[in-house]
Formats: sequence, structure tokens, C-alpha cells
Amino acid sequence: MPETSEELIRMQNIAKSYGRIRAIEDVTLTVNRREIVGLLGDNGAGKSTLIKILSGAVAATSGDIFVRGKKVEMRSTTDAIAQGIETIYQDSALVPQLSIARNLFLGREPIKGPRFLNRLDQAKMNEVATTLLKRVGISKNIAPTTPIGSLSGGERQAVAIARAMHFDSDLIILDEPTNNLGVAETQGVLNFVRNARSSGHSCIFIAHNIHHVFQVVDRIVVMRRGRVVADDIDPKKTSVEAVERVITGMDH
Repeated sequence: MPETSEELIRMQNIAKSYGRIRAIEDVTLTVNRREIVGLLGDNGAGKSTLIKILSGAVAATSGDIFVRGKKVEMRSTTDAIAQGIETIYQDSALVPQLSIARNLFLGREPIKGPRFLNRLDQAKMNEVATTLLKRVGISKNIAPTTPIGSLSGGERQAVAIARAMHFDSDLIILDEPTNNLGVAETQGVLNFVRNARSSGHSCIFIAHNIHHVFQVVDRIVVMRRGRVVADDIDPKKTSVEAVERVITGMDH
């Protein structure tokens, strides 16, 4: 396995205030290439705010973001995508009326023939969709033309993950991806996270279920009250109970 110490992302001294309320304060977070980082913390710890800043959905009040050593401005989700960062939220931002294939390519559809005719390459989208669904663990044959609205929660999640995989993102952020999923679907998501490393991706994995995090990550970062309180916990060398104590502040 290649050396993972090369830094992909560095969020440095990030702060975010909403009026007088400081959601996060002086947070530094790094993610190396091919590293799976688990981000843990109670509700209100600042995890979602931090991720929204990295994914371009929210602007930081202060602090810097570096991608591959270069300082970048994250003014929008488009900026983040251009930097190779894809985010998969619980609701995964899919359009229920559109087909699986269209959702995979939303806004980035392949065109066939002269560009001014703007004819979508439906055959190509269907072909890519079929391949990707198998890769993310959907074993039953679902036609790529199926509307998203008729899929189960786990299948929708798999489509969102497939989209991140196809667009060759360097960093995939999974925000509570196993919420509301059945056992088999949850295993599909966890397998995807495990395999992400070998296919060259890094991941930030946020989940309430610590047991899920322990199964797949290389390193655990814990936030509490808007700050990082631990950033180098090795799941192989610690226990779920010890991490729970860090999360709740009972470790002192």
C-alpha cells in the first residue's frame, strides 16, 4: 500500500461565528491521501459546520484551507467539487423525479453530437450507471432509468456514493451516511468506505454510531463544543468506551 503521509487537505485555524455565537473556533484538521478519517462528536460539537465549510456550502469567518499544499478559496460547492471534494449528506441531494442515470450526472451530463444541439448521451449515462451501482454494492438489477423516488433509502445513498466515485473525487465526505439504513445497506456503505482507500480516495466519515466508525477508519478526530479535542486516536489501539469518554468530556 502506498505511503499515506502525503497531505491532501489542511483546514487551518478555522472559525465560524453566527452573530455572537461561535459554532467552531480555531479548528485545524488534516486528511492525508488515501486516509479514512472518522469525525466524531456530540450534536452541536461543530462537525457539520466544519464539513459545510470544507464542502463550500458555508463560508468560514476566519482560517485557511489548503488542498494539495495550495491555499484555496471555498466560496461555493462548485469550488469544492473543482478541488476534488464531493460531499454525501444523509438526504444526499438527489432529485426524486429524475432517473438514477440523470441523478448521477446532474449538471455534468455527457453530450453527444454537436454541442449546440445539447443532446444528452443517454446510452452512455445508462451504461456508467449500471457499472457504478454494482461497484457500490447494489446486487439486484435496478434499471438506470428507474426514478430515484422509487428507491429505498439505502439505494438512494448508494447512488449518491456512486456519483462521488465516478467524478473521481480525491476526498469523499460522508455525513451520517448510515442513518436510516437497514443492516445490509449499512454494510454496503461501510464496504464502500473500506474500498475507497484502495481506489485512491480519501474519506471523512461522520457517524453517530461509533462502532461503524471503528470498523472502517484509520484515524479518529473528536470535536467538542466547537473545538478539536483529539485528532490522532488510532481505532486499533483504543476502545469504543475510551473514545466515548473523549466525546463527552469524561476523560479528564
